[in-house]
Amino acid sequence: MATPDRIPRWDEQLQRRIARGEETALGELYDRLAPMVHGLAGRILADQTAAAQLTREVFAHVWEHPEDFDPAHGSLRSWLGALTHRRAVERLRDRRGTDPSPGCGDGTAEEEIRAVATAARMQYVVDSLPQPLRETIAVTYYDGRTYQETARLLGISEQAAKQRMRLGLELLATELADERARQEQDGDGGGGR
Repeated sequence: MATPDRIPRWDEQLQRRIARGEETALGELYDRLAPMVHGLAGRILADQTAAAQLTREVFAHVWEHPEDFDPAHGSLRSWLGALTHRRAVERLRDRRGTDPSPGCGDGTAEEEIRAVATAARMQYVVDSLPQPLRETIAVTYYDGRTYQETARLLGISEQAAKQRMRLGLELLATELADERARQEQDGDGGGGR
């Protein structure tokens, strides 16, 4: 009998079904995560046609290589987000004719690509936050309110507003640090993943 901590997660079950060739599993995955993939690709590429094409390519990759997803390294959503991000940045570099290697290509264009990619990644992280954190950050940061105003507007205590902001910003800071580390690794020639 399976223990609760050994019951396969949705992602693992879906991966197994895709690996067995169940088209309905790919359809379920697409229905659930295509908006996220398309949105992230669209934010990086700033081209809805290219984002739609990339979305199809990402899901085709999942269908052809379901073994690439390793549940031990995170969720299927995170893996698809990273795959989409990497491919969209590669597409943007190809479109602009830049080479991420040191001393190659236009440094200004590469900096612009990294800025766009980082902004898209941060928006993806914000969008992935639990609704209370996302809502608190949106009201405080995007609407330019104090945490006291945010607390009143959301109907929560000032302490809860502070805690939500702190946790949300810590998650964003962690992701930003990870993004910088990835960029440094890519800049050192480790970009071939």
